Amino acid sequence: MTHRLAGTIKGQHSQALELLEAHASRLDVALTGTDDERRFSIWSSTAVFRRLDGDCVVELESPEQRLLLTLQGNLAEVFDERGMTIEWEQVNEGALAPGLSLMQVESIIRVSPGFSRVRLRGDEAPRFATGSLHFRLLLSADPDAPEWPRIARTGRTVWPEQKIHRPVYTVAAQDEDWLDFDIFHHAGSPTCDWIGRKPVEETVGVMGPGGGWCPAAPNLLLFGDETAQPAIARMLSLAEGTVTAVLTSAREDLGHLAADERVARTDDLVQALKSAAVPDDTYVWFAADAERAREARSHLAGLGLAKNRFTAAAYWS
Repeated sequence: MTHRLAGTIKGQHSQALELLEAHASRLDVALTGTDDERRFSIWSSTAVFRRLDGDCVVELESPEQRLLLTLQGNLAEVFDERGMTIEWEQVNEGALAPGLSLMQVESIIRVSPGFSRVRLRGDEAPRFATGSLHFRLLLSADPDAPEWPRIARTGRTVWPEQKIHRPVYTVAAQDEDWLDFDIFHHAGSPTCDWIGRKPVEETVGVMGPGGGWCPAAPNLLLFGDETAQPAIARMLSLAEGTVTAVLTSAREDLGHLAADERVARTDDLVQALKSAAVPDDTYVWFAADAERAREARSHLAGLGLAKNRFTAAAYWS
């Protein structure tokens, strides 16, 4: 099913296209078309900006309502901040932000010395099973009277003044109306403080999914520290080709991965990466702290790998 949405920027066609070019450049997406019509694609969606009698008509198309409204909000925010209003044919004013679902904490289980598994339950849980590995967990500063981001009259998302902690986690498992995710225990983590008070039955926000899927490659090399272990575990279950993973997690925290012949552990993640052979059919995925991610990115670029053949992500600073 294709979802569509349209709007108009009155009398500012040239200014709108100039801003669109700058925005497409920031998003690192290709802008195509003519002087009278420009288009770009992102998040499986397409946006078309077309001249009509001096006005600029905006047409959006997407396979999912969630993605359509995400693009609407993104464009509304960008143009609103430059004093150009997109007059949309339809705005779901007051609705929860696109991709935001409210779920209840059902259980928290300590599965190893370093990890706890949290189960959330909600009708929209099936959405998080495919498409992307990750989601944002939204924790309100006032769980007794939480406020959530909502869609404003202009179509953009407005966040409440009430503080919301919104870390990124990986879906560990999903079935029917629940999803599980794992939290690595470490000092200074607001999420670890949150599970420490055992918030069973508390309502939380779950936004997404996002952040990409398991890379499709004949040969997949995965490198990560403890914070990346949940993502690596998920990709090991999804990978269709040959896959090898290297982790710095303590052996007692590896769980079922300790018995997986595809998994090795190391005390020096960057050195393990530098020692690995990278054949032409290989995709390399690396995630750790910002410093090691920079080293990994520099090493992989130095090998001549194109940007579409590796990921080097900073999961923490």
